[in-house]
Amino acid sequence: EPLQASGGGLVQAGGSLRLSCAASGKFFSINDMGWYRQTPGKQRELVAVITSGGITNYADSVKGRFTVSRDNAKNTVYLQMNSLKPEYTAVYYCNADYRRINYWGKGTLVTVSS
Repeated sequence: EPLQASGGGLVQAGGSLRLSCAASGKFFSINDMGWYRQTPGKQRELVAVITSGGITNYADSVKGRFTVSRDNAKNTVYLQMNSLKPEYTAVYYCNADYRRINYWGKGTLVTVSS
C-alpha cells in the first residue's frame, strides 16, 4: 500500500485523536493530500484537504474542530481532530493526488462514543 494511515481508535465524545498518513515509495512533490470519511450506506465525503503550498479546505461540519497539516519532506499528512462528536464515527481514508492519479490508503476506523 502506497499510503499508510494510522491513529484511529475509540474515543469519547469531546475527546481528540490525531490521524497520520505517510506516502511511501515513488512519490515526489505530491499535490493535494487530504482526508475523507465514509459510513455504511453513504458515499465517501471530503473531510479536509491541504495543497502542497499549505492551503486548506474543510467540510463545514468539521470547521473549527479539525486541523489538517502536512510534512512535505516526509510525504505525510495529519488530521488533528478535537471536540469529537458521535456523528464523526466513520472509516477515515487518506488521499494523495500525485501526477493526476488519486491514491488511497486502506482506511482507519474512528469511533466516537456518546
